[in-house]
Amino acid sequence: MRLNYLNNKIRYISYLSALLNFKNRKIKQSLKAVFHNYCVTCQKPICFMLIWPLKNKKLAIEKREEPKHLAVLGFADSLFENGKYEECYNILMKSEEKNNIEIKWRVCRVLYNMAKQPKHDQAHKNELISKAYSIIAEEIEMHWDHFAVQKWYALILDLKSSNDGVKKRIEELKNVKKHMELAIALNPNDATLLHMLGEWCYQVSEVPWHQRKTVEALYTTLPHSTYEDALEYFLKAESAQPRFYSVNLLRLGCCYLKLNKEDQAKYYLKLAASYPAKSNDDHLANKAAIELLRKLKVKTDFSASP
Repeated sequence: MRLNYLNNKIRYISYLSALLNFKNRKIKQSLKAVFHNYCVTCQKPICFMLIWPLKNKKLAIEKREEPKHLAVLGFADSLFENGKYEECYNILMKSEEKNNIEIKWRVCRVLYNMAKQPKHDQAHKNELISKAYSIIAEEIEMHWDHFAVQKWYALILDLKSSNDGVKKRIEELKNVKKHMELAIALNPNDATLLHMLGEWCYQVSEVPWHQRKTVEALYTTLPHSTYEDALEYFLKAESAQPRFYSVNLLRLGCCYLKLNKEDQAKYYLKLAASYPAKSNDDHLANKAAIELLRKLKVKTDFSASP
């Protein structure tokens, strides 16, 4: 009895497979008739077998819908990497899920970079960074453990406080570093953030003694750092992602100069001077590196980009 049942089951599946896959219309009609008679004889219902493809078709649609959201992010990231900030911003703002945190932090990122473009006047730059700050500040408490939120909160706060004047910048210095360090704890190999921590140390180290005393008398105590601290972060950034940023190469050269290590300084300054210029930062880094190399009396064939 069990053997007959299995034989019938095999024939049932074979008939159905042939019916579904055979392309010759006449033979397919013949198979359909045979399959129908078999189902009637064996009292096999056919309705269940028709549900399965429909159900899987629905699953296939759901699977296609999931990458649709990812495709928006991927396209936006590609535009951003190529410096097409306005297009990137428009794509993100038109997204059906623009309240999603993955969309929101990318909006803040592109606003931050738009605010650094020289084509905008200062009033518009302030407007862009204020908009970015209002978005990211609302998300920081709810997404404390989200690396990108911490990262862009720190960078946007730094730029916003710079726009708000010396006093505000000084007041926010420690807060900026705190959020950078929180982001690094979540993602220790992010080259951009490692560079920004190096930049924080470098800028603090650049404040002359007499200016430090004046600032502390007028406002509050400034944090301390060293060129060695800055160099450590810049090297970590370069190790995490070699040649990722012209300014990181420039800063490596500058730190080595400050530490009287001229050979290492020349090496990184040459890299910065010859770096392909795709952004305003790249142009400025090219120019600054060439000027430093000339002061070091290094013969170069580089010319600063306009």
